[in-house]
Amino acid sequence: QVQLVESGGGLAQAGGSLRLSCAASVRTFSRFGMAWFRQAPGKEREFVAAVSYRGGSTVYADSVKGRFTISRDNAKSTAYLQVNSLKPEDTAVYYCAADSYGLGSKFTHDYEYWGQGTQVTVSS
Repeated sequence: QVQLVESGGGLAQAGGSLRLSCAASVRTFSRFGMAWFRQAPGKEREFVAAVSYRGGSTVYADSVKGRFTISRDNAKSTAYLQVNSLKPEDTAVYYCAADSYGLGSKFTHDYEYWGQGTQVTVSS
């Protein structure tokens, strides 16, 4: 069983930055693809960014390209999402997810494990 715990969310002003972390309780973290998704009130969960098991491949939603950066530290069993140039429309609960196939895809159905989410609120 893999447990994922997100942290780093909070309130930020438009144009500001946050760094989200996702700590995984699994020894084989380096085998998992990792991703971040988000869900705003009244909307469906949407893909944000993903990274493959070794970090060699990343993919981003068009809406965050150039502003968000996903990374991972396999020695610390932690994935990160650096969010810059925040916009009010980035307000959402951000979830990290783990995929045992290591692909780091952008599809929710590829991920077996999910964290509880961390709230990001951006004020204008």
